[in-house]
Amino acid sequence: MSLTVVAVILCVSAALQLGYFLVLLWPAVCEAGRNEKERMMETNQPPVSVVICACNEAENLKRHLPAVLLQCYADFEVIVINDRSDDQTAQVLLEMARQHPRLRIVTISPEAPRLFPGKKFALSKGVAAAANDFLLLTDADCQPASPYWLSAMVQPLTNGKEIVAGFGDFYQEKGALNAFIRGETLHTFLQLLAYQKAGMPYMAVGRNLACRKYLLEQAAQHPLWRATPSGDDDMLVRIGATKENMAVVTNPAAQTYSAAKSDFKSYIRQKQRHLSTGKLYRKKVSFLLALYAVSHAFFWMSSLFFFGIIIFTKNHFSGSWVMLAFLFFTLRCALFWYLLTRFQRHLRPKEKRVRFLPYFDFMWLLYNFAFSPYILWKNKQDWR
Repeated sequence: MSLTVVAVILCVSAALQLGYFLVLLWPAVCEAGRNEKERMMETNQPPVSVVICACNEAENLKRHLPAVLLQCYADFEVIVINDRSDDQTAQVLLEMARQHPRLRIVTISPEAPRLFPGKKFALSKGVAAAANDFLLLTDADCQPASPYWLSAMVQPLTNGKEIVAGFGDFYQEKGALNAFIRGETLHTFLQLLAYQKAGMPYMAVGRNLACRKYLLEQAAQHPLWRATPSGDDDMLVRIGATKENMAVVTNPAAQTYSAAKSDFKSYIRQKQRHLSTGKLYRKKVSFLLALYAVSHAFFWMSSLFFFGIIIFTKNHFSGSWVMLAFLFFTLRCALFWYLLTRFQRHLRPKEKRVRFLPYFDFMWLLYNFAFSPYILWKNKQDWR
């Protein structure tokens, strides 16, 4: 393949990327900058039910549940659904319930007939048990970022919204896998915000999601709800979200933190499950996401060929297409890394390191190739 052909492919793919960044991602980053200093409402605090599904989560519940139970909020309950656990989850919950009257326990036995696949059945039990119309969903391994997490997440509901997506971050640790996971998490949340702002909400993160109770009840009656064992968050948005009724909260006080997977095998298993809902997105969203991923792949593959040919053939940057390709490569990388850096500073204001972002950018190419079967057609059948 000649250098000119590779340069043309690089220019076209970079142009598509630049258009995507400017039309979708740039407005989202600006929106995060405007919203990051939102104040939590201290006066209007309607009753809320926090719902947590747990299966063999004894250690995580001991570590994280107290921070949920001790939120600075006047009227709330915490419902934990113990779904077929065979560790010490039941004992841990009973002990905490003696100390915290807000805690309510729903137990699902292994013999119970399951009306929904995977986690959705446990969630349906928690929703049925909830005493309040406002729900806040999180996981047993999640730690609220602040005592005002509940207030910040519920605030848009009090202003008329019906679905609120928050940022579910991961703790920063050493290692290449952790750097990639945190980059991918940041990138996914930026996409979430971008599409919601553009009037095409398509996903949320179940680690940090608030909604009206009736929306979850209605979603459970929809045929798509049974399509995958996981994806209750994405399917809730797919079925019930509109531009008008959904909000995305970028306030750092509204975040949750979890420990990222520490080995590739566990991470792959987790992503296989999470990505199973991608095939069920609306066609317009699926097309735009696919165009973005494909143009990203062509950009990096053509860039590797482009610089490889120049290095190994000792070519110089000469010719109009070659010079244009180098310019497009520089512009595309500079804009994308700038947007991710600026977005990270909104969501992670105490974190200064952004060196992992170029690494994530390139490695996302391999990520899409590795998980494309689950994005396109396969389902992971268990939520545990």
